Amino acid sequence: MRALIALVAVAVLLGVVYVGVGLAGQEFFFGVVIPYIAIAVFLIGLVYRVLVWAGAPVPYRIPTTCGQQKTLPWLKQNRLDNPSTFFGVLGRMALEVLLFRSLFRNTRVVLTPAKRLAYLSDKLLWAGALAFHWCFLIIFLRHLRFFTERIPTFVTLVEQLDGFFQVGAAPFSGFMLPGAMLSGLVLLGAVSLLLLRRLWVDQVRYISLPADYFPLFLIIGIAFTGVLMRYLLKVDVISVKELTLGLATFQPKNPEGIGVLFYIHLFLVSVLLAYFPFSKLVHFAGIFLSPTRNLSNNNRMVRHVNPWDYPVKVHSYEAYEDEFREKMIEAGLPVEKMPEQPPEQEAETQQQGEKD
Repeated sequence: MRALIALVAVAVLLGVVYVGVGLAGQEFFFGVVIPYIAIAVFLIGLVYRVLVWAGAPVPYRIPTTCGQQKTLPWLKQNRLDNPSTFFGVLGRMALEVLLFRSLFRNTRVVLTPAKRLAYLSDKLLWAGALAFHWCFLIIFLRHLRFFTERIPTFVTLVEQLDGFFQVGAAPFSGFMLPGAMLSGLVLLGAVSLLLLRRLWVDQVRYISLPADYFPLFLIIGIAFTGVLMRYLLKVDVISVKELTLGLATFQPKNPEGIGVLFYIHLFLVSVLLAYFPFSKLVHFAGIFLSPTRNLSNNNRMVRHVNPWDYPVKVHSYEAYEDEFREKMIEAGLPVEKMPEQPPEQEAETQQQGEKD
């Protein structure tokens, strides 16, 4: 039901674009106004989230570590899992951001025939997440060609590497089929794998909310419409670049003959951008501000004092007993120090003790 709610939400978005562009002819609204609003919401929301995270006080070092800390000289330190220097933190952050090193340790719990719990290595999630994020980055870099007058050299290089195998680059019925870009196809497969994992694994499905399914269906829609435009339903690339270049230079244009499929693709991208700062997807910025990742573990070398500490009036046990000693004795509670007696009473007590 939760997945169905998210799927219906994406289907409603598709219907809105189809009605707005295909029937009402609102190409300017969906091609110019909506993208500008989405970019503004994305930038303002992301900056706000980063400022809130950056303003959170972190007086102590709380790094998440998995390896040996730097201690005695004859104990080998794990410099990447438990760094004590700035460059060690850079190495750990690089492995985490680029290769998802912590997710590589992902395990799954199974019940053996002997009714015992066993923890097994599970690299499927790591492989799917790595393929999804890297392909998303490559596609983003490839699309920069639509926002610049002259295509940057690195964009051309990325396209050549992406289409290295030249799959599909052959003449067909008098025209040349476009070469398959592996990033688009792998992205569609990877995000489908992540969706199937949420639907198939009982533990993951139990904790999944509509907000977890919605971006997956949204990205599937973006990837699928992109694949359709590249290989099956052609669009006027020149008109598309005229539109996107006008957006990038703040000189919006509304060229004709683009087709409703492109506006669906652009609208889904705009919704993803606007939704980004308010969803779990914003973790891409949060990982750089996480104190469990970006702090070195040097607690044994440096004394860290909380700068927000202030004098606190304490009530020690000695003061407590001095205040309530008589009442404690009357109640039969043990005390560490008996009350002082007057000299006459003390002499009488001593004489009574001698008689006894």
